[in-house]
Amino acid sequence: MLGLREAGVYYALLILVATLTVISAVLGRPDYLNPVNLINILYQTAPVAIMGVAMTVVLITGNFDLSVASVAALAAAVDILTIDHAGFWGAMALSLAAAGALGALNGAMVELVGINAFIVTLGTLTAIRGLVLVVTNGRSLMVGTAGSLAIMTHFESGRALGLPLPILYMAGFTLITWLVLHFTIAGRRIYAAGGNAEAARLAGINVRAYKLGAFVFSAVAAGFAGVLYASRFGAMNPTALQGEELTVIAAAILGGTSLFGGAGSVLKTVAGALVLYTLTNGFNVLNLGANYQGLIEGTVLIGAAAIYTVGGRTRRLRGHLEEPPSGASEAHQAQSQSAVL
Repeated sequence: MLGLREAGVYYALLILVATLTVISAVLGRPDYLNPVNLINILYQTAPVAIMGVAMTVVLITGNFDLSVASVAALAAAVDILTIDHAGFWGAMALSLAAAGALGALNGAMVELVGINAFIVTLGTLTAIRGLVLVVTNGRSLMVGTAGSLAIMTHFESGRALGLPLPILYMAGFTLITWLVLHFTIAGRRIYAAGGNAEAARLAGINVRAYKLGAFVFSAVAAGFAGVLYASRFGAMNPTALQGEELTVIAAAILGGTSLFGGAGSVLKTVAGALVLYTLTNGFNVLNLGANYQGLIEGTVLIGAAAIYTVGGRTRRLRGHLEEPPSGASEAHQAQSQSAVL
């Protein structure tokens, strides 16, 4: 559990924070470990981490979703356009319903029609972004009344337990998803559907339903992130959240989630998102500008992928050398299928 592959993202986060703390002290910058700064990092991370947790579920099932940022932008637009007429909770329900419908569309095209997930979600990324332009008429949107803006602002920037509410939303969402994945039959079946779809089908699991459901789950989480975005600013422009889908996927990859399905941890995805936003925060604190930010973040991502790839090869080699006799292996597979059922 303490190996580089299992806990590497946590080590990276600790080393990064320690390095930035030392550099800040040497350069005479404000204390990097100041609680205000740490809370700000968590606050900035929350929307991407929420989308990243849901993206991890999609990746575990063996698919991925490039359209999450566009879905979030559309949800933000729907929220702002309807809040004065439907009220805050009504507008939020409409935003999440629209997002869920788009997730169901993605899932249906992938699982029922059989189109590759990359092609489908790349297409819906572009199409939904175009729909945002249509809905907004290519202009920025703002909340119409002061009352609606006040409610939205409280939902996003209110505090509880001394923390901004988005941090608590992130923590609660991550904890519930982690519990479902690791302590319920549905969670075990999600891993089984991504790890070996054919074996899961033979074990009686409705693989198609779980994979389709993962797309809906991801889209609804993106819709919630869009509502948070709209509530933070009380406004949105047609290019809002553009490119954030890459940050979401990068967070999951930094957390060690496999692009081939069957493996992933939502806790490590949140740690991966924190690594990315700690880097961004460090650039701002040290006044390094954005010129080197992309270079360093890309290098970190490639390095993490290399560590996980080498670690995976080592594990497979070790498992091959320690492989039990065929009879014992077949008995183990039978027991595993019974456990899943």
